[in-house]
Order: sequence, then structure tokens, then C-alpha cells
Amino acid sequence: MPSSPLSTAQAARAEIARRLDQLRQDAGLTGLDLAVRCGWSKSKSSRIGRGITTPSDDDIRAWCVACDSADQADDIIVAARSAESMYTHWRQLHRRGMRHVHRKTTPLYQDTRLFRVYTSNLIPGMLQTRGYATGVLRAITDFQQTPDDVDQAVEARLTRSRVLYEGDHRFALLIEESVLHHLVCEESEMVEQLTTLMSVMRRPNVSLGIMPMRKRRPVWPLEAFYIFDDSLVAVETLTAEINVKAPGEIRAYQRAFAQLSEGAVRGAQARALISEAIRLLG
Repeated sequence: MPSSPLSTAQAARAEIARRLDQLRQDAGLTGLDLAVRCGWSKSKSSRIGRGITTPSDDDIRAWCVACDSADQADDIIVAARSAESMYTHWRQLHRRGMRHVHRKTTPLYQDTRLFRVYTSNLIPGMLQTRGYATGVLRAITDFQQTPDDVDQAVEARLTRSRVLYEGDHRFALLIEESVLHHLVCEESEMVEQLTTLMSVMRRPNVSLGIMPMRKRRPVWPLEAFYIFDDSLVAVETLTAEINVKAPGEIRAYQRAFAQLSEGAVRGAQARALISEAIRLLG
């Protein structure tokens, strides 16, 4: 199973610190020696070397020059930027509202050929109707206390979701049965969402599986994650989005998806679960 997405991001940062500290040791420098050469305090060298403080690009260059390893600076800077981009707080992403985030990720959706998506909390974003998406994004905005651009963000989400109907894209989607009952919008809007889900299931480029609540399962419920081809996994937590790019971690999520898929129902059985959710809404 995948490790904690937060632990993955922390491990990436720790690796940057390890590489820098190894350069210091290879150069035969103490923490004080390094601090003197860089013109900063010994405590700063210690914090960077132990992974407590995230170094800036300039910090990394100064460190490498001090260790007579200036040729390694660019590689470490690239790795450090990647580590930082792995873990981004939602409030930071949404500090100017949510519309620009949807627009920024639209090219990724357009370029992806195979989407593998597992959700344990909400209908996958690319399947959401206007009413459902409005309810979700309104709740997120209120919780995060970020700028209110819900209407524009919904339009951007619907535009991004055109990949479901346009181009050569395939979707393997898994959702927990409980998602069918999470009322994040008005009841009439939820009925519309579930009806749309039934319709989308018939598309030839979509495979939708539902994880029944009362069936023995091979894998426990996980945090929601989106696998984009074989190059990226986006993991969603309450406070942050984690972008996983390490091949070994991506394979772990692919394996988790495959095992979850074994416990899903499809076709008539899946439609029966959706129909029951609609019936309960009256």
C-alpha cells in the first residue's frame, strides 16, 4: 500500500538535506566552517543540514560553492523545487480563489490519456454536475476562508471536465458507495448528479466501479487520489494536495488502485446501488 503522502513529501525534503550534509562532510567541513564560508550563522547550517529549514535556491548555491561542489547546485535545486511542489496547502493554492487552479491544471487533463481515480469522499471532479460542484466548492471556500470565486471556479471545473467527452481519453474510476449518499448540495441537485453518473457509465471510454459498503474488501478506504497516466499521482487531504512523481510511489498507488478495483462492482450491480441512493432521496 502507498505510504502516507505527507511522509513521502517529508522524505523528499529529508533527502535534499542529506545530500547537502554529505557534501559538507565530503569537503571535510564542520557546520561552523560552512557557516563562515557562507556568511550565515552556524544554527542556519545546522537547520538546513538536519532538514529543519527548507533552503532557498541561493542557500543551495552558497552551500555547494562552500563545499567546492558548485557543479551540483543546479541538480539539487531542481530536486528541492520538486520536493516543495509535492506538498502544497490548499489555502496557499486557493489564496486568490479556485478558478486559476482549475485553469492551471486543464492542460494536464488534456494531455492525460488514462485517468485512474479513486475517491472515498466525493464524486470525481470530472463527473460533477454544476449543482454538485457548486455545493462542493462553496463548502471548500467557506471552510478555508479563501476568496469567493465559486461561480467562476465551477465554470472552470466544467470546462476542464470536457476531456470526458472530447479527445482520446480513458477513465477508470472507483468510488466508495458512501459517496453516493454524501449530501453536499440540494437533494434535487444530488438526484441530478446521480442520474448523470448513471449516464456517464454507459460511455465507452469510462469504467466506473463502486466499492460496496457491505462487502468484504481487499483494501481499506484510502484518501482520494488521481493517477495521471504513469507520470503523476495527485493525493487530496483535508489541508493539502500532494503531487507524487517518484516512480516507486506511483507504482504503489497503481497497485492500490488495482487491488481496490478487485472489490468493486460494475454494470447492473453498480447501477442498482446508484438507483437505491436516488430512491432514498425521494
